[in-house]
Amino acid sequence: MKRCVIIGAGPAGVTAAETLRVFAENLEIIMLTGEPYPPYSPPAMVEYFLSGRPVHFWKGENFTEKLGIDYRSNSSVRKINPATKAVELANGETINYDKLLLAAGARLYSPLKGSDKKGIHNFKSLLAGEKMLDEVRAGRVKTSLIVGAGFIGVEIALLLIELGLQVRMLVRSRVMREMLDPETSAIVKGTLLERGVEIIEGNDADALEFVGSKSVEAVKMRSGIELKADLIIAATGLKPNLELLKDSGVKYDWGILVDNYLCTNISDIYAAGDIAETIDRLSGRRYAHANYPNAVAQGRIAALNMLGHNVEYTGSDSMNSLKHLGIPVMAAGIMEGEEIRIRTNDNLRKIWIRDGKLVGFRLAGDINSAGIFLSLMRRSVDITSLKEELLDTRFGMGFLIDSALDPSRKVIY
Repeated sequence: MKRCVIIGAGPAGVTAAETLRVFAENLEIIMLTGEPYPPYSPPAMVEYFLSGRPVHFWKGENFTEKLGIDYRSNSSVRKINPATKAVELANGETINYDKLLLAAGARLYSPLKGSDKKGIHNFKSLLAGEKMLDEVRAGRVKTSLIVGAGFIGVEIALLLIELGLQVRMLVRSRVMREMLDPETSAIVKGTLLERGVEIIEGNDADALEFVGSKSVEAVKMRSGIELKADLIIAATGLKPNLELLKDSGVKYDWGILVDNYLCTNISDIYAAGDIAETIDRLSGRRYAHANYPNAVAQGRIAALNMLGHNVEYTGSDSMNSLKHLGIPVMAAGIMEGEEIRIRTNDNLRKIWIRDGKLVGFRLAGDINSAGIFLSLMRRSVDITSLKEELLDTRFGMGFLIDSALDPSRKVIY
């Protein structure tokens, strides 16, 4: 392989480029992105907007220069032609490749009627986020309405509250219903209310409509009531950026379909990150896992396989965390099997066990054990003798070491 082209400059694309360079010093690497910025991490955007520190450039603004990567910003891809192994850009330029990595990410998505209208803001890209914040800083935005209350919707709400906006959220049934159990969801909702976010529940997506003449000005509810706002954000989910695949022959469902080596149905074309549809490690279900750890892991493995190392991807993890709520919240895995919990003061710890294995957890307050829980889940460790100890906030690596040295000893801290 002489040339590798990477479409996308998020965590998956950046990790892949970094891995390729480590193992192939003389390889020509071309990275394409439609945005005008150096590679950045979308999960760090909220902290960047709140603090002003460039934490989203987590590899440094000169990352591509240091690694000798041909980085081309403002380069939107129009078409992929596997037959000629070429990528065609919007400006008409054609770039040939030996191996191609599709890591173009995803965007905020809404199935509401009228979602094709202008004026709906997307916070998934830095370019969109900067435009939105410019409106806020200029004083042209005082009120906001967020449709959806997943992790991204909640993070956006917290950011806008900190910026001094009035914030309302339209919620289907409860906050972060896809990822949190009702009890943990109630903790998040209560904290949001304390922070000043107005939450309007009972709004199914099929009963809502974006309305406005030239651009969206309000959201119309089933009752006919229209909620207006200066800033309207759709945050009901994420949709992979698949438009570049038109007529390419690359197969996809919700995301790009890949095998256990993150290769698509076309040889020499791989996919990683939010755009890829992979198998969930625990549930066995296939979908696009949109989170930073999965993107990084997939970027690395895709790069190794592009180099011919044949490394199998063992599956993605469903996980996410809230960092700016005021109370830390961590969720991972599935909510199936035996549920055990403990709640003390502001701390809630819930775990789900199936066939003696930890398959999911939800932590609110003290999340210090999250790393160990993740390790136990990924390694499918039998925790039958540990399940009560897992709930103790003092549970940690010290206990695991002591148990390994002397199985007859119970909890030792």
